[in-house]
Amino acid sequence: MDDLIQPPAATPAESGKSAKGKPKKVREIPENLRKFREVYAKAHEGAGAERIAAQKAKGKLTARERIQYLVDDGTFAETGTLVETACTEYGLKEKHIKGDGVITGFGKVNGRDVALFAQDFTQLGGSLGLAHAIKIAAVMDKAIEAKMPIIGLLDSGGARIQEGVESLDGYARIFARNVKASGVIPQISVILGPCAGGAVYSPALTDYVFMVEGISHMFITGPEVVKSATGEQVDFDTLGGSGPHSAKSGVCHFVAKSEPDCFRQVRELLSFLPQSRNERPPMGDSHDPANRRVPLLEKICEIHPRRPYRVTHIIWWLADEHKFLEVHQNFAKNIVVGFMRLGGDVVGVVANNPAQLGGALDIQASVKAARFVRFCNNFNIPLLTLVDLGGYLPGVEQEHGGVIRNGAKLLYAYAEATVPKITLVLRKAYGGAYIAMSSKHLNGDFNFSLPSAEIAVMGPRGAIEILNSRQIKEAPLEQQEALKEKLSKEYADKFASPYQTASIGSIDDVIEPCESRFRIIQSLRLLKNKRDPGTHNNAGNIPL
Repeated sequence: MDDLIQPPAATPAESGKSAKGKPKKVREIPENLRKFREVYAKAHEGAGAERIAAQKAKGKLTARERIQYLVDDGTFAETGTLVETACTEYGLKEKHIKGDGVITGFGKVNGRDVALFAQDFTQLGGSLGLAHAIKIAAVMDKAIEAKMPIIGLLDSGGARIQEGVESLDGYARIFARNVKASGVIPQISVILGPCAGGAVYSPALTDYVFMVEGISHMFITGPEVVKSATGEQVDFDTLGGSGPHSAKSGVCHFVAKSEPDCFRQVRELLSFLPQSRNERPPMGDSHDPANRRVPLLEKICEIHPRRPYRVTHIIWWLADEHKFLEVHQNFAKNIVVGFMRLGGDVVGVVANNPAQLGGALDIQASVKAARFVRFCNNFNIPLLTLVDLGGYLPGVEQEHGGVIRNGAKLLYAYAEATVPKITLVLRKAYGGAYIAMSSKHLNGDFNFSLPSAEIAVMGPRGAIEILNSRQIKEAPLEQQEALKEKLSKEYADKFASPYQTASIGSIDDVIEPCESRFRIIQSLRLLKNKRDPGTHNNAGNIPL
């Protein structure tokens, strides 16, 4: 009996020869073991060579190849491999499709646990039936219980028509779990083919959506339905490709040139995120000195307040090793959001971008920044806000589009956030927009300013045209412009000076530009224990 329990000692017989070098009779594999291997080998084959070739012809990887690209080598443990549909209509049951068009399981990314599912387009077009949905729901439940990120690789023709309303109920099961997981564990959706109809709402409920140029498409109704309903003629890419969704609708956060590049981006994003709301983000090894000087910020002090520049240059210079992962890069470019490290600690950055619309806040920028702030607050990521804006974008379109309602979302997000919040005013901060960008009395922890910053109710030029309108009108026409410049400077020195703002406690300090990186890192370290992970109220990360 013992020889059945203990592994046999290594002998020459393992090479197929006896100890004397003579050929050894090969041991027969037990029937039950042989059957097991055959069943699982067939399940892993997917829908066969022909359909896999069709998938490859579209420039797409198979579901199993995608998993191999995403997770660390040898770490994927599959669940539900043999699950089949219970539907008997239209010959579905007789097809014996193992896995029901989706692969689910657990693996590691960067050495850390993740749960994932990958829809297999080669099996019934990756369509979602009840068994398919139950598999996804089960892996999501485990992810929530075990407190680990969930990643969905979506490539599906949508609801399985043969299963009727049960397929729609399957989507509802998934949506309910998306909401349950919101703000509890990071949720990532990777669109790697079609995602249509009700299927689009699961990605929309997750935290981040990735798309690949040329192969990813998301829409409620496809081109043919659009044509029949409205008469508009549109192709798949124009209607629901990565271009319109990353730049216009804001549905997509990251765009990749290829699937391998997409998985690289997913791995990079995960390197900045904690496993759940109960943990801090992973600490990085930084060889960048905390006291490294940032001479670029001295140049900012020399630039005229209305002259544009790209704020990403400031972020790169502040960040450890000059590395910054921008989120929503193509959407609402007047505000920049993303992740970097300072002194090894992960920090979420929100920065006005004067290169677009002068950095003004508008509807899209407010919504983009508000959801990012809420995500950081949910997952214990400190916030750094870089301020340089003249106010809200004016215009009838903005007012009628709801800039008041949407602008309030950013105010709410900053006010409710209890993670460490550090703000640096670079050049200007006027009016209500100054308040919205994590101002001191919107519960900012440390609010700093560069010496050249202007902080006021409105810009000096606009202010003196109201306050000194009579004086300007009475001056000779040829002297009015010079008078405006003189009065603007006097107003700025008296009412918009950062020293005046610091004197009333609306900012904590005016700082040496070169020392900005050190002062921010120092502040982060002072605030490190401001909040214990998992003790904050969970408001979820609702799509705003």
